[in-house]
Amino acid sequence: MVITIVSVPKATAQIPLLPYLSTPSSVNNASENTIVSEWVYLDGRPLFQIAASKTNISERLQNIQLNLQEISQDYFLASTQKINVQIRRLKDLPVIYVNDKYLMTVNSDDAKLRQVDSLTLTNQIAEDLQKELERAKEERQTSSLIGQGKIAGSLALAMLVTSLLIYRYQRRFQKDDVEAVSPTNEIEQPITTQLNQQQHQHLAEVQKRLFQLTQTGIWGGGSFVILGLFPYTRALQLGILAAAQIPLKVGIVVLGTYVAIRFSYALIDKFTTTLISGGVLLNSEASERMQLRVSTFSGVTKSITTLIWMGVGILLTLIALGIDIIPLLAGAGLIGVAVSLASQNLIKDAINGFLIILEDQYALGDVINVGDVGGLVENLNLRMTQVRDAEGRLITIPNSEVKIVANLSSRWSRADLTIPVSYQANIDEALQLIENVAMKMNQEPFWKRQIIEKPSILGIDNFSDRGMMIRVWIKTQPLKQWDVAREYRRRLKIALDQADISIPVPQQAIWINDSHQLNYQGNGASSPEVGRHL
Repeated sequence: MVITIVSVPKATAQIPLLPYLSTPSSVNNASENTIVSEWVYLDGRPLFQIAASKTNISERLQNIQLNLQEISQDYFLASTQKINVQIRRLKDLPVIYVNDKYLMTVNSDDAKLRQVDSLTLTNQIAEDLQKELERAKEERQTSSLIGQGKIAGSLALAMLVTSLLIYRYQRRFQKDDVEAVSPTNEIEQPITTQLNQQQHQHLAEVQKRLFQLTQTGIWGGGSFVILGLFPYTRALQLGILAAAQIPLKVGIVVLGTYVAIRFSYALIDKFTTTLISGGVLLNSEASERMQLRVSTFSGVTKSITTLIWMGVGILLTLIALGIDIIPLLAGAGLIGVAVSLASQNLIKDAINGFLIILEDQYALGDVINVGDVGGLVENLNLRMTQVRDAEGRLITIPNSEVKIVANLSSRWSRADLTIPVSYQANIDEALQLIENVAMKMNQEPFWKRQIIEKPSILGIDNFSDRGMMIRVWIKTQPLKQWDVAREYRRRLKIALDQADISIPVPQQAIWINDSHQLNYQGNGASSPEVGRHL
């Protein structure tokens, strides 16, 4: 039998990955003479603490661990030998011997650490040492190992059954979630449907990660407990705990931050859906506009929430690593000032983006023109606006560059039509025909939902080279002006053809006044001017 003693070079050579867990000193950045403390371990269990200066603590700990390893090995191999812990005095200092073999000398630093006198501390260490050595030998007996093996088998079986049950429940939940995400209500608002799908996706992602974390906890925690059942693997358990301490803390913080972000997304989508689906909102005249605004606020809120949770996650990670964040927070203020001075454009973008959203200049789903570019707003946050133009190009505009914006779909839109009519046509009949086509179209249920007011026939707007220009206004729902205009032009062309009213092409009159041309035409000219129309 070989007992593994942590933090001893010879022992760690036999079993790798065997660091000892050190107790941090109460003084940060201690000097070389500062008294620090460390634990002495037996079979991965802490026995007692020792104290020494920072320069001598490693050497003293190594000597005590080596002595304890030699004593324990002899004791475990001897079948009839009993443990005998003795306390002797050497130069007025208590010394501990085990089976006539030297273990350690208890000094004043050890006594100060426990705040007792040296003799009392020595008696406590001797009592604990005898109890733990007897316990360690008992654990190495065949009957004890068989009992621990039964417990380990039961734990492994319980881990397997629990893992299978959780996996089955996860599969069933994923199946139900897919059915819930697929839209079944055709009359539901498109934005509401999208938000509901996003909410289910975020919740599904959160639950997926929680299921994975549960499975990891079951197998990792169960394996960790099984390692602690046997004296030969308990030191490995301690080594894993020491090696995985920092990655485990960081991993928990990262996973917790990710789950918090996705769960926050789900809550935002739920709140947004509630606002859109409320009776007051759906019955209002500005329902479509409110849906666009709420959807925009939802996207911006998610961006801000992500930044907040990431900041909290970074601070929690620093705290988990034992880093004092107070000086960092003080320095972060100075860094923030320097960054703000160096990134004034970003600040301008954020301020202007906030005003754009607050004042409802435009929102997601609007069609806008900014300077020489324009298109459908696909993405809007505090820093930038992204629009998709008619050719499919995605155009990114910094919010600070949005000085004058034309919103083509804010609350309502208008189809502005200019219809040319020939000068030879009966203008009254033409006006009546144009009005009849518009009114008939407005009476149809499908188009009546998109035309929100009675079409206005403004009359003759201009005399041009194409003929008489008649102006027509049709007020529509946002973004429906192009659909209404296309359908109206189609119907009007059919009606004009049936009424034998032509749509003129551009015309130009050229008058010729030339003496040679007049002499050539001779008596055939009835007027000194001959006009030709082209």
